[in-house]
Amino acid sequence: MGRKIILAAILVAAGLGAVQAQTQRSVFDGVYTDAQAARGAQQYGTRCLVCHGAALEGNTLSPPLTGRFIADWAGMTLGDLFDNMANTMPLYRPGSLARDVNADILAYILRINNYPAGAQELSAAPEALKAIRFEAWPIGGVAHNPPPSAPSPKAR
Repeated sequence: MGRKIILAAILVAAGLGAVQAQTQRSVFDGVYTDAQAARGAQQYGTRCLVCHGAALEGNTLSPPLTGRFIADWAGMTLGDLFDNMANTMPLYRPGSLARDVNADILAYILRINNYPAGAQELSAAPEALKAIRFEAWPIGGVAHNPPPSAPSPKAR
């Protein structure tokens, strides 16, 4: 009986380790490229701007994609955010955009919120997106948009 309990404990610990390993990346790790964000800016202008605004400020019907947006999604994964976008946007045709278009738009949103770019494009694969934590800038414990010159938390 004791061996079964020990084996069960080992399996549970291994499972928890696998879950943690899946979410080891962060938006501060440079999870998109500048070129991808530029494509996303074009797509945003065509498909999102009318509801979310030129400065991603939102309006009375659509939420902002800056400011409180960060606090609302902090602690989730990019997979959670991506799935929400893919299933509910654009308002006039939810779910109609290709996964790579949504990934490009998400890259643009990350750039506008001053998350660093990296060497590899943001993948549209669900497993890859679920492995990236969406985190707020940890200044004073309040999620906000830092100035573009602010170093990432990893650089501090």
